[in-house]
Amino acid sequence: MGPEPHNRMTPFLRKLLGQNWLLVALMIALAVFGVVAIYSATYMREDPVAAEFWHKQANWVAVGFFAFMITSLIDYHWIRWGALPMYLGGIFFLILTKFVGQRVYGARSWLHLGPINFQPAQLAVVAGIMVLALFLSQFRQMHPMLRVLLCGAIVGAPCLLILMQPDLGECIIWIPVLLALFFVGGIPLRYLICILLIAAAFLPIAYIGLKPYQQERITAFLHPDVDKQGASWAINQSLIAIGSGGWSGKGFKAPNTQIELGFLPATAVHNDYIFSAIGEQWGFVGGMFLIGAFALLLLTCLFVAFFAGDQFGLLLVVGVSALIFTHIFQNIGMTISMLPITGVPLPLVSYSGSFALMIMFGLGIVNSVWVHRKAATAL
Repeated sequence: MGPEPHNRMTPFLRKLLGQNWLLVALMIALAVFGVVAIYSATYMREDPVAAEFWHKQANWVAVGFFAFMITSLIDYHWIRWGALPMYLGGIFFLILTKFVGQRVYGARSWLHLGPINFQPAQLAVVAGIMVLALFLSQFRQMHPMLRVLLCGAIVGAPCLLILMQPDLGECIIWIPVLLALFFVGGIPLRYLICILLIAAAFLPIAYIGLKPYQQERITAFLHPDVDKQGASWAINQSLIAIGSGGWSGKGFKAPNTQIELGFLPATAVHNDYIFSAIGEQWGFVGGMFLIGAFALLLLTCLFVAFFAGDQFGLLLVVGVSALIFTHIFQNIGMTISMLPITGVPLPLVSYSGSFALMIMFGLGIVNSVWVHRKAATAL
């Protein structure tokens, strides 16, 4: 009976000390490495705006870490009340982007609110994961077909708005995330197979509906030798940059690189093509260390999912893990010509500002599931 009052007096300290420190360390290490990589990819630019990219990213990382810590210390069950307002806020900002958003790389996907510049699509995805996790955990007795249709409606609204921008990359992100949540949420495997077959059947129709520049990207992916000075230029230069890095790379801030000479697109080398810059400067070794760190981060998330106190926590962690994995796979895949170019950032590493904040917020939810796993089991 003696220690009980003491335990009641220090719940905050117990939460603070009971975090998943491996998750925290990996997140900080990747974010710091991202700032260093952005600096190394942009320091030689004469444009004063470009020279500040690494500094802006560092500020976003600091804000993101603050959001991570707050989210980690608050019981993740608060999402029951916060998910829907965040989801509706994401929809509102997506609609606002349609009218007053800034066009970048052919898509009206960025929104300026005073000094803040962010992509509402990224907020919508994170909020969507929260709503889907809540729905799938609360309505487990509902018929699987009805659950699938209602989840499709939850995802459909933001997806249509994102497609109207048009931002194909952020729209594709939803597919693996949704399938992962369905798989863990108890949707029978036959339904998942049917969804994949229907999606495959609609691919030709989807291709016809793409914008000309998006069709050119797919053509460049399938036939990289076609239009080497146009649509295929960026992907070919990315492959040259990564290949020229060799085993150990040309070194941090190395001169006469594809980056410095401007062969890699100066407007995208610090975000979409950051892995190309890392491959050239840090080589195969640096690339493998980065991929290894991401793999360890994802394994840590899955470890948290395994010990989650309830179905809701499990779904939240799986959703965030699927989101991070899909971004990693898509970004690195497009720089090494495994996938078409879609303009998806590399989590915590690419210059993306608000996206770093969203990923850290998502990892804060994962950490909260770990910190409050015993309390959830008791419930």
